[in-house]
Amino acid sequence: MVRVKSRYLLCEVNVTDRNQLLQLDDRAVSASVKDVVQRMYGDYGAALCSFGFSVKYVNAVSGIVFLRFPKKCYKRLWSALPFITSIEARGKKIQCFLNCIYVGGTIRTCQKFLIRYNAHQLRRMLPKCKSEEEKHKVQQAILDCCLTARTDESEDPLESEED
Repeated sequence: MVRVKSRYLLCEVNVTDRNQLLQLDDRAVSASVKDVVQRMYGDYGAALCSFGFSVKYVNAVSGIVFLRFPKKCYKRLWSALPFITSIEARGKKIQCFLNCIYVGGTIRTCQKFLIRYNAHQLRRMLPKCKSEEEKHKVQQAILDCCLTARTDESEDPLESEED
């Protein structure tokens, strides 16, 4: 049996109004990506990329999207992404563009990269904080997103929070 190799593309949806991100769903993102591949590469490219293509994760709050596609056509899909100018979701057109952040071989490597990326973004926000309360919230968010190894797996997580 032969394993089908896939690539995962981690993208960020950039919009002018962050409230529009709440309307995003996986079907709308999938339709817009398939449409732009169809426009760029015709029927052959669309058929090649549509086999095995799926939207694995959409975070409507942060605008993060995981796209899964076959390894043999990831360059086609990647090169077509800048031509997405809008996504039609729930009857409304959302003017946006997709920023490719990372290409990985597994979804786990993309998740690890996303954690490091978010921590880096929070560190960039720290000097821009205006009050101590904002600074404390950003520092707490940095600590929450860092990967830490637990020494005792049998320890109750509620007890460790009280310390």
